[in-house]
Amino acid sequence: MAVHIDACQYKIMNISKTTCCAPLLSGGLTPDEAVNLAAIFRVLGEPARLQMLSLIATQPNQEVCACELAAPLGLAQPTVSHHLKVMHQAGLLERERRGTWIYYRILPEKLAMLRTSLA
Repeated sequence: MAVHIDACQYKIMNISKTTCCAPLLSGGLTPDEAVNLAAIFRVLGEPARLQMLSLIATQPNQEVCACELAAPLGLAQPTVSHHLKVMHQAGLLERERRGTWIYYRILPEKLAMLRTSLA
């Protein structure tokens, strides 16, 4: 048995048309930005890499020789070099060769982009 509500009953019932949620704000990540950020977050998903970034960022000149990271992290030098290479390829670090040593520095614009992308 179907029950129909006519227009007069609808007015009496005072049913308002409301939405469940406020509309989404514009300005979210584009698909390309999301892909790029996801790749960087995958790189930073390794705890040793986060520790390395933290150690580099806390140095007075915000740079460190690759040879200085093995002892504080308790990692072998080849492992440290691998992690630094991955972060460099992801665009988080820049490097400079000085003689036989390679010094790494955080790219501040990349970290600023990470901070603002989730704000």
